[in-house]
Parts: sequence; C-alpha cells; structure tokens
Amino acid sequence: MSIKKIIILLSLLILSVLLIIIFGPNNKLLPIAPTTPLPTPLTSFTAPILIYHYVEYVKDEKDTIRKSLNITPYVFVKQIETLKNAGYTFVTASELIDILDGKIKLPQKPIVISFDDGYRDFYTDVFPILKKYDVKAVAYIVSGFLDKPNYMYAWQLKEIARSGLVEIAAHTIHHYSLKGLEAQTTKYEIEESKITLEKLIGISVVSFAYPDGSFDMQAIKLVKSAGFKSAVTTLHGFEVSWENKFSLYRIHPGDKTGNSLLNFLEQK
Repeated sequence: MSIKKIIILLSLLILSVLLIIIFGPNNKLLPIAPTTPLPTPLTSFTAPILIYHYVEYVKDEKDTIRKSLNITPYVFVKQIETLKNAGYTFVTASELIDILDGKIKLPQKPIVISFDDGYRDFYTDVFPILKKYDVKAVAYIVSGFLDKPNYMYAWQLKEIARSGLVEIAAHTIHHYSLKGLEAQTTKYEIEESKITLEKLIGISVVSFAYPDGSFDMQAIKLVKSAGFKSAVTTLHGFEVSWENKFSLYRIHPGDKTGNSLLNFLEQK
C-alpha cells in the first residue's frame, strides 16, 4: 500500500472519530456543556464582621468586665436565627480575602462572626450552637493563654479546628497591645503566635487580630511579612477592600436581635 493511501485512510479514521465525538453514535448533535464563569477579583464589597468575647451566663455578678463583654447563649441563638432568616451567608476571615482575590464567588450578604481571645465558653457554649445551625465562625486565639484558667484547653482547640466550621486565627501570644511596641517584641508576638497554632492544629493560620484593636504601620508590616492574609481591628465599619485588608473593620452587635440587629447592620 502506497504512503498516499495510508495518509488518506488515517485522515478518514480521524474524521470518523471527530464526527462521533461531535454528534455521538446516533448522529445527533451533542449538547455543549455551558461554561461556568470564573469569579473576578473585587476592589471592595460590604461584609459586616461581628466581634464577640463571652457568650455565657455570668455567675459572678461582681465581674463587671466580663458582664460588659458578654451576651447570653439565648441572645446569641436569636442573633444567628435573625441573620439566617434574613439571608446572610456566614463566611470566615480567610474567605473574605479569597472573595477579594477572585478565588471564590461573592455570596449573598456575606457576614463574619468572630470571637477574640479563646475563652473556654467558646467550646462549651458557642461551638454547640455553631454546629446546630451549621454556621461558620472565626476564633482569634491568644496562643500563650491556652490551657490556663478561663481559656480553652489545647484539645478543645484541636477539636473545633477539625470541625470545618471554625477558622483558627492568631491573636498574639500574650495579648500585648502592638501600637508603639518595640519592634522585636512585636515581631515575636505576631510570628510565634502563628507558628505555635499551626504546630498545634496542623492547619495553616492566615488571619490575625490586633489585641485591643491597637496597631500601627509597624504592626501591619510585620503581620504581612509573617504570611497572614488579613488582620482585623476594632474600628467601626462594613467595607472589605484591598486598602484595608490588614486593618479590617469590626462591629459590636451587643444584645441586638430581630429588626434591631438588621437595622444596625444596614446602617452602613
């Protein structure tokens, strides 16, 4: 058989395969699967980040500081129900940045619920509520306080980290205010808190909270260089943007529920 005939036969074979792929074995044009558009990076978007400390029934009436930072589990449940019924989507701090970067799509009415310090009531009171309502949250942990009175045990932190509902984030080692703090100490508090938590839970820690909301440009620079993707403050606001992803706003919902909470979130 000549080379010319071989080429013709191979061409006919290839054409036959292509026709089967396009039309199918029954000579019917196969539908072309629609392509899902990829998310695009955003300049900014609105996403309230709620800040909590204690969620419990305070037994010591003389503990005024604890009472001032506390809401009851009953109120917290009502807040969760209010937000779910209003169509809010619970996301984590790292997911906020993934939305900015265009890695995931902007969901309907994103909101973050964040807890500072790593108090033990997060495990005993908050975590069961999060599981019941299938709600995501962020826990900013002071790594040096683990296993101490009033704070979570390391085994409890490991359990919530495995749940898939709670992002574990860093909040320094000793809860020092970072604004104006000596550079070497600031660097140690930021970097070691990340390293300690990552060794403990075996998961990358990429979100950070400034203790007392206290920060300066030195702290921001060191948070960036440590490999964090974002950092939160206690400044009031609702916008998430490229400009403030290392100084994200947070708001205190207090004991607001129902329309009071919704109106508060929509004031912007």
